[in-house]
Amino acid sequence: MQRYDAAGPLSGLSPPEARNEGSIASTLRTLLFFTALMIILPIGLYFASKAYVFEGAFGMSNSDSYFYAAIVAVVAVHVVLALFVYVAWSEGSRQWREGKQD
Repeated sequence: MQRYDAAGPLSGLSPPEARNEGSIASTLRTLLFFTALMIILPIGLYFASKAYVFEGAFGMSNSDSYFYAAIVAVVAVHVVLALFVYVAWSEGSRQWREGKQD
């Protein structure tokens, strides 16, 4: 028979196991954040730059603004990917250093 404590689901875990659960939750939050950013930012920048920058401010034709707005969206995707790699790399090296000190 299992006993459930009021302290929560991580109360029965030893400190390394509890830290591992926190690490997994942190990694999942980071992944979900960058997934949402990967979907929202390029699409938003595509339509905003097409309507307001290239057609509005620069007065480009409809077909030219499609092309340049797509370039802006592709650059946004690459920036998000680079940021994700940087965050994942720094988070991984931090976890490695913490694990090595134990």
